[in-house]
Amino acid sequence: MSSTIDPAATAWLLISTALVLLMTPALAIFYGGMVRSTGVLNMLMMNFIAIPLVTVVWLFAGYSLAFGEDAGGGLIGNLDHFGMAGIDPNTVHGSVPELLFATFQLTFAILTAALVSGAIADRAKFAGWMAFVPLWALVVYVPIAHWVWGPDGWLASFGALDYAGGLVVEITSGASALALAIVLGPRVGFKIDAMRPHNLPFVLLGAGLLWFGWFGFNAGSALSANGVAAAVFLNTLVAGCLGMLGWLAVEQIRDGRPTTFGAASGVVAGLVAITPSCGSVNTLGALIVGLTAGVVCSFAVGWKFKAGYDDSLDVVGVHFVGGVVGTLLIGLLANQVMTGGVEGLFYGGGSAQLGKQLVGALTVAAYAFGVTFALGKGIDRVIGFRVTEEDETAGIDFALHAETAYAEGVHGHSPRRFGEGHFGQPNGGIRDRDR
Repeated sequence: MSSTIDPAATAWLLISTALVLLMTPALAIFYGGMVRSTGVLNMLMMNFIAIPLVTVVWLFAGYSLAFGEDAGGGLIGNLDHFGMAGIDPNTVHGSVPELLFATFQLTFAILTAALVSGAIADRAKFAGWMAFVPLWALVVYVPIAHWVWGPDGWLASFGALDYAGGLVVEITSGASALALAIVLGPRVGFKIDAMRPHNLPFVLLGAGLLWFGWFGFNAGSALSANGVAAAVFLNTLVAGCLGMLGWLAVEQIRDGRPTTFGAASGVVAGLVAITPSCGSVNTLGALIVGLTAGVVCSFAVGWKFKAGYDDSLDVVGVHFVGGVVGTLLIGLLANQVMTGGVEGLFYGGGSAQLGKQLVGALTVAAYAFGVTFALGKGIDRVIGFRVTEEDETAGIDFALHAETAYAEGVHGHSPRRFGEGHFGQPNGGIRDRDR
């Protein structure tokens, strides 16, 4: 391991860290456009609050437990870096400052927690969510990150490959989302009301910003400004493009018309699937990964209506299924030019790597689902995790935050001049709550 900081690698990782952090506000916009107009502020808040909550957990214990020296069995790290002890500006991880590496990994943890929120949109208590996020980050995300990316993590030692987060981010968030959706139960009107996205331009803007940030997410994981980062960068672009084309092709054939919502969803599906495989497949492989994810996920989002779970914003259909697709395709499409040795079945490597990828996917999914289900049940029993039916029907934004996003909303603010209350009355007149 190098003991010298590489300025070029450090500059690239600084940029990549900022890009990945941007993905959480981007996700807030993406999710915010997908919910109903009476729940957009709550959705934005659920994503933004994940940033400080996960940061606190990460700095105190999360980073040490995930990336500290293994404490035994490849299951969890030690607490040598509790409170970031022993790490200063001169401490090096590879060829970059360890403080920067820790921050880069923190942005992954933040985004993964925020992803889960989409499954319980429009019906979760904000207090319940605030209790859930730090606990979930500590008992679900951190151990899985150690298994896959930590020194001597058992899945890493086993040989399962995950370049940028198919197991750690996508399958973990997707399985957790399914568990939490089951704990909270379906929204009022599920399978009856259309519940269409209230702002499709928001959805497309959010998808575009996510795509932009994803280059830091994937190519930043090279931890260096080199040819591998360039190949991963291109793979990320290619998979997003083919994911969109695959999803739109399904819509055209099945429904007779392509949609903007489908375009945004297809991009994200392709990006999700290439996340674990971007450092293992060549450009042709990225094309296959993106196209496969776009097609498969376009069907997977409809499974909730048959199975009866209300995954509000299709976290399971896109992130879990897309993560599984990308993780398993490594076993078929891995190329030794990218991996430095491992080859998939289609390149003469046999089926061994596919088996390792399957074990990784099943283990991570089972752990994330089981622990999240228990955690969600515990929070629901102690403080309650779901709003009342009355608040859900009237609008969760106003019920939980005393705000609405739009003036024409159910509890919207009337146009008024500074210093005036509602209906032109002086301040101190009728309040929103009294209307």
